[in-house]
Amino acid sequence: MAGCFGKRATRLLTVAAIAAIALTGCSSSKKASSDGTADKPVTLTFWGTYGNGGNKTQTDALSQTIIPAFEKANPNIKINYVDIPYDSLLQKLTTSAAGGALPDLVRSDIGWVPKFAALHVFAQLDGKLANFDALSADNYPGILATNKWGDHYYGLPLDTNTRVQISNPDALAKAGISSPPATFDDLKADAAKLAAKKISVFADSGLQGWNVYPWIWSAGGQVTSPDLTKATGYLNSAQSVAGVQLLVDLYRQGAIPNLIIGNKGAVQTSDGLPKGNYATILDGPWMTGIWSGQYPNFKPTYSPVPAGPGGSVSVVGGEDINVTTASKHQDAAMKFLAFTQTADYQLAMAKTGQMSVVKSLDSQEAQQEPAFAPFIAQLQTARPRPSVPQAPAIDTALSNELTKAFQGSESVQQALDNAAKAIDPLLTQTS
Repeated sequence: MAGCFGKRATRLLTVAAIAAIALTGCSSSKKASSDGTADKPVTLTFWGTYGNGGNKTQTDALSQTIIPAFEKANPNIKINYVDIPYDSLLQKLTTSAAGGALPDLVRSDIGWVPKFAALHVFAQLDGKLANFDALSADNYPGILATNKWGDHYYGLPLDTNTRVQISNPDALAKAGISSPPATFDDLKADAAKLAAKKISVFADSGLQGWNVYPWIWSAGGQVTSPDLTKATGYLNSAQSVAGVQLLVDLYRQGAIPNLIIGNKGAVQTSDGLPKGNYATILDGPWMTGIWSGQYPNFKPTYSPVPAGPGGSVSVVGGEDINVTTASKHQDAAMKFLAFTQTADYQLAMAKTGQMSVVKSLDSQEAQQEPAFAPFIAQLQTARPRPSVPQAPAIDTALSNELTKAFQGSESVQQALDNAAKAIDPLLTQTS
């Protein structure tokens, strides 16, 4: 892209303008091969974060199993995987969009897709990828929705996770409780019994959407309107208020620790649950591996998020796979994107702790990775956080207001009224 303009002109263009130009490239440039034909092999660059935190197991699976399988089936397409630290990838994508140095493919956090779709950095898939309808139909709706911006889709799910209730059966047994709380009413009833044993019924480590939305949705509430344009009337509805009020009441009773409002002196959930400080938490499939090393004798119980009037509903996490508009090899990139939806990709990554996004692979995945079974079940109703460019600002507004409710300076209704008012304009911002 830098070759299309002089250096000074490039600096003056906005990210959005440069990214829009990337849709077609320079008009004077010779069109490169896009499909990896026999006489014109291509190499695709794929940016990802599989090695985040030194996770060699995942990068080994990619380089030793998955990429070789794709290249064997597509001998004229080579994949150059570039691992980038998670905390650096967002900034690198932003600056690279302005500098014209984007890769062909990106493994992006699900919260980033709307931002880069709005900037025309990620390519539209529906209507472009030949088998998009079939592939998307085999994804969970909550995960697929993270790729939608406006009326179109700009990626496909790559891996996923969700939060389920994880309990310490020994802590529950000390209070005479034989099974994890299955409903809101169970949670409230168990709180008093556990308090007598100086055990918190529940613990969490924040008040952002990842933490709070399962309680709002399970209470029958909503975060925004279906078209993601308004929070007022949804986030501050009676049902949404009831979901948060459950947590606030338990907190004020001392049944939830200060960790939920960011008290760094409180015991973290990863330690507090196995040590018996807390009876239940909500967390993801990665905890199994953490505890197997740190607390090898701990045998937690996995169960659905406690159900309220809206059922048992959790939140979706994970990563998506995207083709960039700057790619000169769109057809080849689309082939690799489609390959990520196959058993060769999904089940190989499942062995490293990455949950599959493909529904038709559920039985194979559960048989291969039994620990995933409760998470697969929870994914049936799990929902995405608002898929909009200003998602981080929404989390900040929600957390700031709810902290006041937990501290008692505002009622839950006031806090959610204020949060909704602050979030409304964020939902309509496009960059």
